[in-house]
Amino acid sequence: MASHGFWSLGADNAGATAGSQSPSTPRAWCQAAAQKLSGGIGSKICALLNVGEVEKGAETGAKQPLQPAAGTCGCNKPCNCAKTDVGFSDLYSTDLLPALDGDSKTMTFLQEVVDILLAYIVESFDRETKVIDFHYPNELLQLNNWELQHDPATLDDILISCRATLKYAIKTGKLKTTHPRYFNQLSTGLDMVGLAADWLTSTANTNMFTYEVAPVFVLLEYVTLKKMREIIGWPEGRGDGIFSPGGAISNMYAMLLARFKMFPEVKEKGMSSVPRLVAFTSEHSHFSIKKGAAALGIGTESVICIKADECGKLIPADLERRILEAKQKGFVPFFVSATAGTTVYGAFDPLIAISDICRKYNVWMHVDGAWGGSLLMSRRHRWKLDGVERANSVTWNPHKMMSVPLQCSALLVREEGLMQNCNQMHACYLFQQDKQYDLSYDTGDKALQCGRHVDIFKLWLMWRAKTHSDENGK
Repeated sequence: MASHGFWSLGADNAGATAGSQSPSTPRAWCQAAAQKLSGGIGSKICALLNVGEVEKGAETGAKQPLQPAAGTCGCNKPCNCAKTDVGFSDLYSTDLLPALDGDSKTMTFLQEVVDILLAYIVESFDRETKVIDFHYPNELLQLNNWELQHDPATLDDILISCRATLKYAIKTGKLKTTHPRYFNQLSTGLDMVGLAADWLTSTANTNMFTYEVAPVFVLLEYVTLKKMREIIGWPEGRGDGIFSPGGAISNMYAMLLARFKMFPEVKEKGMSSVPRLVAFTSEHSHFSIKKGAAALGIGTESVICIKADECGKLIPADLERRILEAKQKGFVPFFVSATAGTTVYGAFDPLIAISDICRKYNVWMHVDGAWGGSLLMSRRHRWKLDGVERANSVTWNPHKMMSVPLQCSALLVREEGLMQNCNQMHACYLFQQDKQYDLSYDTGDKALQCGRHVDIFKLWLMWRAKTHSDENGK
């Protein structure tokens, strides 16, 4: 991945000073933690830190035997062994925070969960393990008690459920480079920085609709979307955008904006106020284009599929022919979706030729780069998207080729303010106009959702962690 530094994504290594402390420096706080926390958690932390001490001692010839922490199994690696002296068989969720005196029980319980997760991660990268322990649905239903019960489960049962869930889950973290039997468009490996960011996101547990409830996340979304628009080629990164629940929703957003741009009255008066609209896309395009037309009341019959050549690329001459046919029938062409990386062939439609046709007939041009859009980050391969800067909107899914944990999909829009005008409902009880900050950072009114998940942090943090591209410009 090519490096594109921006704002806090600068060249300086933010973590450079974090490890400046000498490994031999005594960590007295370990002892304090071990005394304060029950269940051996503090001892576990000390044991993990002591690994570095032992390794350094081995390099210098010093012998410093590593002893298992109290209350641990002694494996010194992630495993599913019982590790604590705390029994969970008589504890319930009500014993955890915010319960009084629930801090140590919470820490112990969460440490057990982390141990389960770490064991799964290690197993996911083991070439000797299976990608999945497959069972047919009726078999899997009988293997465990998945039904919801009236009485609460103990924390011991909760931990058992966590182990069982991962036992039968497909190991999507198996990269092709480490395990040759699993790789596809959506699951391209488990990135450790992205995973850490996802854990932090869930811990913060906030909503993206206003700056006041998600100040850092809103700013990170702002700067990241701006950088993505710069990479597309829009001057100074101007425009708009939003992270949505997947490429299908991003494509529907684009169709919604295209319709509003041509017929703004449709927002209040509905489809009865506009003529018969038609959209165009490749016969090899993603099904979400037709699904979006159905959801917006345009209808699947109003999506005209254009022929593709033997390589799977849309044929521009056929696109122009079908646009002219639609106009002769009295229909109004309003939307063309070109695909950058089709699902089956991996083909890239000729964007420059398509954009020429769209400009000629005044039709919104969208690029569905859900899969292939990430090639914009590659010096060697971004030519496949030549002409993308001429598009009105672009779908780009970092959770595919860029290996960002699901979900992470962005819609980028060239015209600033269009999303707000199209979708805002002026809900004054939420989007007050007298706030003491720039209201453009309240993104909720330009989205179809009110509650919107924080999808930005994992992309931003992974971007921060990646190095420059290699000398071959990959």
